This record gives sequence, C-alpha cells and structure tokens, in this order.
Amino acid sequence: MELLLSFIDLVLHLDKHLPVLIEQYGTWIYLALFLVIFCETGLVVTPFLPGDSLLFIAGAIAATGAMAPEVLVVLLVSASFLGDNTNYWIGRLAGPRIFRSKTSRLLNRDYLDKTHHFYKKHGGKAIILARFFPIIRTFAPFVAGMGHMDYRRFLAFSFGGSAAWVGSFVLGGYFFGNIPFIKQNLTLVMLAIIFISILPGIVGYLRHRYQ
Repeated sequence: MELLLSFIDLVLHLDKHLPVLIEQYGTWIYLALFLVIFCETGLVVTPFLPGDSLLFIAGAIAATGAMAPEVLVVLLVSASFLGDNTNYWIGRLAGPRIFRSKTSRLLNRDYLDKTHHFYKKHGGKAIILARFFPIIRTFAPFVAGMGHMDYRRFLAFSFGGSAAWVGSFVLGGYFFGNIPFIKQNLTLVMLAIIFISILPGIVGYLRHRYQ
C-alpha cells in the first residue's frame, strides 16, 4: 500500500519531483513527460494529471542545460496533439456508449457538462481556448468527437492549441522559471500566465457579444 501511495504521489506531483528524476533517469524522463501530457489530454479519466506546472518547470530545468528545449517543445506538442486526437476519436466512436455503460461512473458528469457548455459558447475556438483551462482541456476533444466536429477543422484547432499551450508554458519556464521571485511564487505566476493567455479570447468574445 505504501508503494502504491508513493507512486500516486509521484504521478500527481511529477512537476515537483522532476529535477531528481532527471538526475536518476536521464533521457528517459522525456518519455515520462510525453506519457503524462498524452494521458492528460488523451484520456478523460486522467484530468487530474499536472499539465501547466509540469510544462513550466520542464522549461525552467531546460534552461539549466539538463534538457534540450527544442526537443522538449517538439516532443510535448506531439504528445498533446496525439492525445487530443485519441480523445476525439474515443468521443466520436464510443462517447454515447461510454455514458450509457458502467464506465460512466468513473467520469465526472459535471466536468463534461461544463465542457459541453464551453464548447457550445466558443465553437471551434474552444479547442484552442480549452488548452489553458485545466480539466476542460481534457474533455474538450472528447466533446468535439461526440458532436462529430469536422475532423479536418478539429486537426487545425488541435495543432494550434497544442503549439500555443506547450510553447507558452515551456518557453515561459525556459526564460523566466529560474528568476528567484518566480520560483518562490510559482502558483501566482502560473495563474497570471493562464490569465494573460486567455485574455485575447475573452476580449474577442466580449466584443462579439456586445457589438
């Protein structure tokens, strides 16, 4: 039981354990990061995995020379994009059956309803905007698949969202993550980054609504 709890703590707080893991496992850490980002975006049962903080801290560690930033960005954009597409096809092919089966007990219906409302409000742009909202980004591709969103259109939004999300957090960590003030106030910094990232979308939405 203690071993299981240690493993769960490692997965849920991988961002905090990352520096030690890099020292112990070297380049294998790239695979671990790929799998975490893939699962967070690709499986509706794992929205709890760390995404934003993991990307930011990975970027900060890359700035020390422990990881290659260009490899990190390409790898994690790929993980996010592939996860999105996996989630889309799960929603498209099996979404209705999942919510009629016993498996639905593993999913939080409130999360799905909030994502569906978010998707209806923002349309295709929701795939990009959802990237910057934890939990919603896990359910957005699933909802798009259930709604049979045009796949070519989904691919464009998915790639754009993946590149914007991974790029902004990894490069943000790379350039600013090792500044003492930021290291000491990481939570506030993460919230500020998320707010700045979604601000253009909020402004555009308000303009459209009140024109």
